[in-house]
Amino acid sequence: MTRSWTFTFLFLLSTLFGFAQPNPAQRDSLNKLTQADHQLMMQLLGIESLRPGPSGNPQAPNAANAEESRAKTYESVPDPLVFEDGREVKNPADWYKRSAELNELFDREMYGRTPENVPEVTWALIWEKDTVIGGIKTRYRKMRGNVDNSEFPSISVGIDFEYGVPRNVDKSVPLVMEFGWIWPVGMQRPPAPAGPSWLEQVLSQGWGFGIIIPTSFQADHGAGLRTGIIGLVNKGEPRKPDDWGTLKAWAWGASRALDFLETDPSIDSKKVVIEGLSRYGKAALVTMAYDQRFAMGLIGSSGAGGAKLLRRTFGEQVENLASSGEYHWFTPNFIQYAGPLTPNDLPVDAHELIALCVPRPVFISVGSPTVEGQWIDAKGMFEATVLAGPVYELLGKKPLSTQDFPPIQTFLDSGDLAFRQHEGGHTVGPNWPYFIEWARRYLK
Repeated sequence: MTRSWTFTFLFLLSTLFGFAQPNPAQRDSLNKLTQADHQLMMQLLGIESLRPGPSGNPQAPNAANAEESRAKTYESVPDPLVFEDGREVKNPADWYKRSAELNELFDREMYGRTPENVPEVTWALIWEKDTVIGGIKTRYRKMRGNVDNSEFPSISVGIDFEYGVPRNVDKSVPLVMEFGWIWPVGMQRPPAPAGPSWLEQVLSQGWGFGIIIPTSFQADHGAGLRTGIIGLVNKGEPRKPDDWGTLKAWAWGASRALDFLETDPSIDSKKVVIEGLSRYGKAALVTMAYDQRFAMGLIGSSGAGGAKLLRRTFGEQVENLASSGEYHWFTPNFIQYAGPLTPNDLPVDAHELIALCVPRPVFISVGSPTVEGQWIDAKGMFEATVLAGPVYELLGKKPLSTQDFPPIQTFLDSGDLAFRQHEGGHTVGPNWPYFIEWARRYLK
């Protein structure tokens, strides 16, 4: 990476995620850098062209399929309880060997390998204050995780994390950690839902809350792959075919925040929940699958690349994920499944990512098809959760209570896997009370 490329990118990044809105020329420059990196990855893999993905606009000529009768274009899915050599997984000891095999497949083909030489993180207190949230006295702290960049000083990386705990509790408490958003100046935030916020609902249970900002340590576009934690480890150079993508990097950051929480006696670090929505729902599921310390997951509308079966021809497709707008979430190797290979060639699918969370409880949340739309593919996520059930049963846990896709607003809460399609749009909001009700049995 040249000096001028670095300075250009850092200026654009600070504009995009800092205090000013990027102008059209700056956005165009970021897009060109992203396109160039995407093309470089295709050249690295020997791919000349990719199949175009469908449109998320239902009125477009190439609109994504939203008809269930046309969704099942595959004959089978990989069996999480069968080793790659054909042997069956018969007991928990076998499963832990199989889970290592699945982690390797996801690393190589989809999410990428977390490097062994990721620098250390040192946490610093930015500020601390007492406040009141929803009538509950709360200790609120803002932290900064400074990543050691002594090996490549031209890239600085820090993890923004803030958290709060109720002050009227005299014991260590569970905590719900959310992948949160930074809203650039001038961007209109979505309207807040009616009723108590998720922070208020969590605090009312005597639990703490945490918010980690993924884009503080890895930008959400392809140009950002030459900086952030991925760029720092690679010393500004392009990724290799099986290098980690942004989802895996965001999961790494959540794990470093959990490292810090383990040092705070006010937090019960064995009862930390990870939650996210949309692309951050994908990141939350990846976090659960790779870091066994997280106790539970609330996975909101994660769709393709998260909890949705990739083999279903419904809503967003692998071709969308492998495009220049989303490829950075994954390892470069994943791009080939929209080129010479197809989703049916993938050795893994979403149900096996959910299975890697066993024995810990996972709640799959999704919105209404008429409000959120069909892009997310609620049934594809439900089916993946069903297919993860046998692994949960093998380890003595309860799967979903039915294999039939339930009517909207049905709360499937009797197992260690839970599912609810709420009445709202692209949000977790309406499902927070249901998640908290379900989670109480585990976070006593």
